[in-house]
Amino acid sequence: MITLNGSTLTIEETARVAREKENVVISAVAQAAICRSRAAVDALLKSGEAVYGLTTGFGKFAEKRIADADTEALQKNLIVSHACGTGDPLSTEAVRAVMLLRLNALSRGYSGIRLSTMETLLSMLNCGVHPVIPEKGSLGASGDLVPLAHMVLPMIGEGIAEYRGEILPGAEAMRRAEIPLVTLAAKEGLALINGTQVMTAIGALCVHDAKTLEKTADIVASLTCEAQSCITSAFDERVHLLRGHAGQVACAENLRALLSGSKLSNECLPGKVQDAYSIRCIPQIHGASRDAIQYVYDAVSREINAVTDNPLIFPDEGDVISGGNFHGQPMALAFDFLAIAIAELANVSERRTERLVNPYLNNNLPAFLTPNGGLNSGFMIAQYAAAALVSENKILAHPASVDSIPSSANQEDHVSMGTIAARKAAEILKNAQRVLAIELFAAGQAAGMMGAEKLAPATRAAFDVLRRAVPPIERDVVMYERMESCERIVREGTLIPAVEAVSGALN
Repeated sequence: MITLNGSTLTIEETARVAREKENVVISAVAQAAICRSRAAVDALLKSGEAVYGLTTGFGKFAEKRIADADTEALQKNLIVSHACGTGDPLSTEAVRAVMLLRLNALSRGYSGIRLSTMETLLSMLNCGVHPVIPEKGSLGASGDLVPLAHMVLPMIGEGIAEYRGEILPGAEAMRRAEIPLVTLAAKEGLALINGTQVMTAIGALCVHDAKTLEKTADIVASLTCEAQSCITSAFDERVHLLRGHAGQVACAENLRALLSGSKLSNECLPGKVQDAYSIRCIPQIHGASRDAIQYVYDAVSREINAVTDNPLIFPDEGDVISGGNFHGQPMALAFDFLAIAIAELANVSERRTERLVNPYLNNNLPAFLTPNGGLNSGFMIAQYAAAALVSENKILAHPASVDSIPSSANQEDHVSMGTIAARKAAEILKNAQRVLAIELFAAGQAAGMMGAEKLAPATRAAFDVLRRAVPPIERDVVMYERMESCERIVREGTLIPAVEAVSGALN
């Protein structure tokens, strides 16, 4: 059970709610804050004061006064007019993360929404009524207006939702789940859709998985190091402490632990002075990505506990302040950085795969890791696939945050494109997982040819996990099926607990 108070939600808890469907409650303290905020809104309505989003229109219509009798219609109109999404639907896990993060932001008690309205969204999350949210249409300011409007549609009996594996009209999904529909009161429509929760939800799941990928990349790279009989002195702690970057130091420590006890790699090897960069510089390359991923992890950890709508209600002071916390720039820059960091893990992985299959570079192993080359192509085209994926990532890694386009008659004259940045990072992550899977596939083949009994205990544990799912290739087979098995190992982080049981916890 996850308890929301608006301040302490973690990325790991977000992943559990999104993927494992863990139940959620709103804390008593948060409920009290929500009610205080709503009372302040009700007082403002009685005062007759013009307040943005309560008694005015939106965007360029902010100067347009709305009659008291039309405040409910204003909120419904906001939702239906803003639900302009296009493209494929977001995944169910992403939608669940969106719902959770919006609830958490509202739990801080600065948004003026009624507790009963929040409880409707909470019931939807816990009962599995998942609004169908198109992936495209957000500019990332004023927050994720378009996709969040689609999140709200089923609450008011509109739109479509998934319930128990079936796509239904929103009203029918709510009826089957026995959740009453909502008539939105003043400020509530705006409170529900003005925020960064779509980009942050997608990015939170992506950075969560990137933390798994960075450990897996170290493990897979160490298996390649063994197959290439690498010189381990390049990973000496003294070298990396002299530079001082935390990710580099941590990666080098992992490699020392992973390669400890190897009979294939050593601190020095006769006739060999140093390895190529894709081997020798693993701590520098992986480490830089680790530092970038950690930066994004910290930024997202702040954002999932941030208040990002507008205007903000300060009930203790009686103030309503129009600001710009909905602007997605902090996340847009972070997710562009995340995309580049993950892409680089894939780039260097593909270069290691090339070394494994290239007979001029692969430590005297058979060309393309096949015993009978010519008749068999072996891993030749697996490397093609990796090359295609990293080339696609290079296009996707172009930053979204450097773009902006004015909207709402130039009232909203700079936007973040943060949701595009988050979606691109998530796509790059999938490609990177596939590239690391191909390296794992090839490294396992090469390590087996070198002699699995010579592997270090930790890399042998990784090798054994691989072999339980994927046998060695004796002759040409249908490769994609085995590549998919390797991808599953990488995506689920299966290598990590197996290796840590032997070597101790990895960084």
